Amino acid sequence: MSGDSILTRHEYEQLLEPHTKELSDAARWIAETGQRLIVIFEGRDTAGKGGSIDMIARNLNPRQCHVAALPAPSPREQGQWYFQRYTQHFPSKGEITLFDRSWYNRAGVEKVMGYCTPQEAEAFLQQVPEFEKHLVEDGFLIYKYWLCCDQQQQEERFKARLENPRRRWKLSPVDIDSRTRYQAYTEARERMLEATHKPWAPWTLVDFNDQHVGRLTLLRDLLDRLPDTQLPYPAIDWPPLATKPLKEQFDVLKPIPNMQVD
Repeated sequence: MSGDSILTRHEYEQLLEPHTKELSDAARWIAETGQRLIVIFEGRDTAGKGGSIDMIARNLNPRQCHVAALPAPSPREQGQWYFQRYTQHFPSKGEITLFDRSWYNRAGVEKVMGYCTPQEAEAFLQQVPEFEKHLVEDGFLIYKYWLCCDQQQQEERFKARLENPRRRWKLSPVDIDSRTRYQAYTEARERMLEATHKPWAPWTLVDFNDQHVGRLTLLRDLLDRLPDTQLPYPAIDWPPLATKPLKEQFDVLKPIPNMQVD
C-alpha cells in the first residue's frame, strides 16, 4: 500500500477484521439466496483499485468471487458489441464479480487517450444507463465505486512503483502519458457521472488519498448497501476420529528440507 495513513498497519487490520466477518456473511447470503453481485472499481491510476479488490477477494471463496481485470481488446473483440466481452464475466446465481475497471473504460481512458472517437464515447454514455437498467431489472445487484486521489498522491505512488522492483510491473507507457492528463480525466469523470449516475445504478465516490481509510470506507459502504445478510449456520455432526491422529508417512519421496529460520 502506497503513501502515508493516519492508521498504522495494526490499527487498519484491527478495524478490518469485523468487516471481513460481515463480508463472509454477505457472501454466504449471496450464495444461498442466488443473488448475482457486480461491484465496479474505477478511478485514476494508483488510486487503489487493485488493493481494494484484493481486500475483498482474499476473504472469499475463489469459486464464488471472481475478479475481472480485462486486457486491451483483441482485434476480434474490437469487432464485437462493445459490452460483449464484459458480459462474459458476469456472475451466475450465487456469485460475485469484482471488475477492476469495466465497460466505463470507454468514458475514461479510451476517451482521454484517444482510443475511441468522441462520438463513440458519447454514444456509450447514452447507452450505458439503459444497459444497466436492464441488468438491475433482471435481478443483478450493481454497485459502482470511483476511487479519488489528488495528483500529488498519484505522483508519490507512481514514484513508489518506479523505485520498487516488485511494483515496476504496474507501470506502463500509458501511465507515463496519463500523468499529463490529470485535468482531462477529471473532466471525463464529471461527464460520465452526469450521464450515468442513475437511481437504479448510482455511483459512489470514495476519497482514497489515505488508502487505509479509503478501503475501510468502501467496504463499510458496500456492506451497508446489502440487506441484513446474517443467516443461521446449520448444525454439522462432527464425530471424533476413530483412532489417534496420524502423522504423515513417505515412501516414494520426502519433503524438501525446511528453510532455516532465525
